[in-house]
Amino acid sequence: MLDWFRSFLPKEDRFFDLFEQHAALVAAGGDSLRAALYEASSSEALRHLAAVSAREDEADTVAREVMLAVRRTFITPFDRTAIIALIGSLDDSIDEMKKTCKAIRVFEYTHFEPEMKAIADRIVAATRIVQEALPLLRSVGTNGAQIGDMADRMHKIEDETDDIYDAARTRLYKLKGPDQPAEFWVASEILSHLESVADKLEDVVNQISEVAIENA
Repeated sequence: MLDWFRSFLPKEDRFFDLFEQHAALVAAGGDSLRAALYEASSSEALRHLAAVSAREDEADTVAREVMLAVRRTFITPFDRTAIIALIGSLDDSIDEMKKTCKAIRVFEYTHFEPEMKAIADRIVAATRIVQEALPLLRSVGTNGAQIGDMADRMHKIEDETDDIYDAARTRLYKLKGPDQPAEFWVASEILSHLESVADKLEDVVNQISEVAIENA
């Protein structure tokens, strides 16, 4: 009876605006991260890295708004647990971007390997999929197939990222491992962070897919 009654009450749709706002910040963070890796000037690279941190701070504010809305809203557009998981995965992705930037600054890394740039390209592509997928939740009951297609695209990007990561570590170990272990370790650390960003973005789309399945 309660579920029947709740179905007639208006739902709070502000969550969608907040999700999409957060996704835009994730995309901006990805753009700045890639720009830093392609930048020839170290001062400009640092500027792009700082931009990632700024977007992460803004994203934290949006995430807090979502959590506050979850506590205050009687009728949410879909399950509260799913809302919390989705905003959490979004926030994790830009948090990992910030961690990547921190590693770059701490180790004063300036020569970015081609595989790092290739992963950054895929991170940007992944953020675009997130931006495309989130608005589909507004009519999740009719957009399940499209969300599924986007999940497939995301899985392909993540698989490519894994392959690039593995190949990069093998190449760098042969090149630097025996004689320059510290340089190999630092490069591996940055590669690991970049690969983790792609993983986190895949988690976002997985969360979106779960919402679509549960509300089909």
